[in-house]
Amino acid sequence: MDNATLSGVRRLLAEKGLRPHKGLGQNFLIDKNILQKIANAAECTKNDVVLEIGAGLGSLTLYLADLAGQVVAVEIDKKLIPILQEVLAARTNIALISGDILALDWEQEIFGFLKDPRDRIIICANLPYYITSPVIFKILEHGNRIKRAVLMIQREVAERLLAPPGNRNYGLITVNVNRMAEVEMIARVSRNCFYPSPEVDSAVIRLSPRSRPSILVENEEVFAELVRAAFQARRKTILNVLVSRNLADRDKAMEVLLALGVDPNRRGETLSVEDFAQIANRLS
Repeated sequence: MDNATLSGVRRLLAEKGLRPHKGLGQNFLIDKNILQKIANAAECTKNDVVLEIGAGLGSLTLYLADLAGQVVAVEIDKKLIPILQEVLAARTNIALISGDILALDWEQEIFGFLKDPRDRIIICANLPYYITSPVIFKILEHGNRIKRAVLMIQREVAERLLAPPGNRNYGLITVNVNRMAEVEMIARVSRNCFYPSPEVDSAVIRLSPRSRPSILVENEEVFAELVRAAFQARRKTILNVLVSRNLADRDKAMEVLLALGVDPNRRGETLSVEDFAQIANRLS
């Protein structure tokens, strides 16, 4: 059964009496070229353990199994498990887990597949849009255990992650993710590459967690509040953001900004990750 083409996916689902589950954000990838790009971007070898989030009908799983030493495929939809067991039956290097990736104990159920606890896994996923941000931050939470993550996500989110300061797509998630990881665009993907077609286009990105944040901050809470405040009031100057959110009085705020060479009249959305960190450190 060809589970990576439109006709194959339709036939497989029809045989099992199933339809794509809209509530779980199921849009099955039916473009072999994109599947190959995802697998190649993972850069895995026979020494690697690969975690696949959302195995679906097993199309990407098979590509990954050809390259990796071990694939741990997680699927939340229990109705798809029998299909996956059938499709993946001939492969001995695939472990199938039925469960919610956000509810699993990663230390026990994912990292336990590593032979050496000092090793790191690789992640591949065609993510349902509604769990994109939670999964990305889950990856960053375990960043020291992860080599890289190749993720299919909504193109709009990819553009936010890659946006430079001052760009209309630059925002809270841009700052928080880029401080903890390097983000690369791998491919832009048309909505026509899926069945059923989603309402928006997608993109494949590669997320490489940093061994340490791009810049250290003395107080994470102050940094988080500063960044959140700046993007909640995008039209305000950074001086007025600091004062209105009680992060500093006007004199102190002016002193901090001028000492760092930051124009008090700049809007927060024009500041880099490093600018935010330096301001937070001065306030701390």
